[in-house]
Amino acid sequence: MTALFSILTLLLTGIYLFLLIYFIKGWAGLVRPGNYTGKFKTPITVLIAARNEEQNIRATIDDILAQDYPKELTEIIIVDDHSTDNTAEIIRSYANQGVQLVQLNEDQPLNSYKKKAIATAIAQSNGVLMIATDADCRMGSKWLSAVVAYYETNNLVMISSPVAYFQEKSFFELLQTLEFAYLIGIGASFIGNKRASTCNGANLAYRKDVFYEVGGFTGIDNLASGDDELLLQKVALKYPGQIGFLKHQDAIVYTHAKPNLHSFLSQRRRWASKSVQYKDKKIVALAVSIWLFNVSFLVNAGLAFFSLYFLKLFLLQFLLKYLFELAFLWPITGFLKRQALLVLLLLLIPIHVIYFVYIGLVGNTRKYEWKGRVVR
Repeated sequence: MTALFSILTLLLTGIYLFLLIYFIKGWAGLVRPGNYTGKFKTPITVLIAARNEEQNIRATIDDILAQDYPKELTEIIIVDDHSTDNTAEIIRSYANQGVQLVQLNEDQPLNSYKKKAIATAIAQSNGVLMIATDADCRMGSKWLSAVVAYYETNNLVMISSPVAYFQEKSFFELLQTLEFAYLIGIGASFIGNKRASTCNGANLAYRKDVFYEVGGFTGIDNLASGDDELLLQKVALKYPGQIGFLKHQDAIVYTHAKPNLHSFLSQRRRWASKSVQYKDKKIVALAVSIWLFNVSFLVNAGLAFFSLYFLKLFLLQFLLKYLFELAFLWPITGFLKRQALLVLLLLLIPIHVIYFVYIGLVGNTRKYEWKGRVVR
């Protein structure tokens, strides 16, 4: 029995290390775009779905209005998703600067209010390229120019761009920043390997006509989450090889880590809930393999208290996981200018294993709270 479990452990560890090599290759394959020298010609629509964001929305709007992309080509539509605070009033105060407010008035409960908000904004938009972000994000003045330059110089229908945490206020948030860099790196690496799988809706651009061509959110609107990854996967089926990741610092959108464990776990359950809708079963199989690897890691850690053999097996797993994840995260954190966070990796690894196994168990079996609503 010990020999069989050891073989299984080594097999799962090998699969995980192979995946990390695959991710390292994918990130390295992403080329930073050169300077754009042409004249912009693409009409764009910036889309935001906002709910109870009175503390954040003003700074986000100010950042968007400060963009150096031509104003005559820029449309801004913000959909207020039944806010109970002053979010709508703040958005409305920018009407004389071209910011359009749309308010949802759903009389029947929905499970996917955000998708409804985005679809409503797209239906009213005049842009060719939709650029979605969130109401609590910050961005530099060249954000839109970087995205559109990449779009106009490549034959792309969808662009995933980097998202990073910033302005951390606690050690817990610093750990999240490093772990989030890992997740963003995985999504970028899949695209670098010509196999789009994951992305983040806080920085996602796509052609309006392609959104309708793939049926928009039809078929994925039974989940509260998934306006990003599930849409990307629908587009990837129709346009393989025409989805890009913008590896450029000007394109980074910044947001905040979760302030406490409850909000963090709710967010991750929401993200995990999307996996039941993944059409590419190879991605699902890889996710299950990673989950099983983490389970084996925990089992070996427990058995290490009773057996020197399992202690050696656990230490081997830990060492390999650390070295390969360090190799993967080194260039990503360098790109984000956060390499100093790598000193936290030794501590993050055991914490990440425990939470990853937990989320894998409850992510698709429990409802969660999102924006003051209980959804699934």
